[in-house]
Amino acid sequence: MRKLKYYVACTVDGFIAREDGSFDCFPMSGEHFADLFDAFPETVPAHLHEALGISGENKQFDAVLMGRKTYEVGLKVGLINPYPSLKQFVFSRSMTASPDDNIQLVSDNPVDLVRELKQETGKDIWLCGGGALATSLFSEIDEMIVKLNPVVIGAGIPVFAGAIAPTNLELTDRKIYSNGFMLLHYRLKH
Repeated sequence: MRKLKYYVACTVDGFIAREDGSFDCFPMSGEHFADLFDAFPETVPAHLHEALGISGENKQFDAVLMGRKTYEVGLKVGLINPYPSLKQFVFSRSMTASPDDNIQLVSDNPVDLVRELKQETGKDIWLCGGGALATSLFSEIDEMIVKLNPVVIGAGIPVFAGAIAPTNLELTDRKIYSNGFMLLHYRLKH
């Protein structure tokens, strides 16, 4: 069965972006990027692949789930199809039409959709964000891959933007870089 994996960058104080959705607070360079690009190439928006020397097949995921606000980060700069190698789902109650044929809008029942996707064959499903969508899908998240950045911002969009059930996590892998960045793999024990 496919797994839903919340692959997410956050600050030490638990935020995935500033309150306005910007993420310029995260370091944009460092030794960890080569590992991320190698292990998760499909999670880098396609327009950056050539410049970053990324090529090849999807390694981890073949589908991505995004909340409207997460999708709109790219949309604001004209990026309507950020991950063309993935099946892309955008969850929104306010968008009435998809800006691209490769973007499937979903207006309700995110849990039902995830359960259907998990039954299909293929690679795992990437929960890209944001915090509200992660909260609504919390019961379906099998693993979290946390890109923990050595920065605090004090306020912003949290990893989970609502109440969730207390849940133990099992650390299954980790790598700590000299710049303080940590890549942490957790299995959720629902």
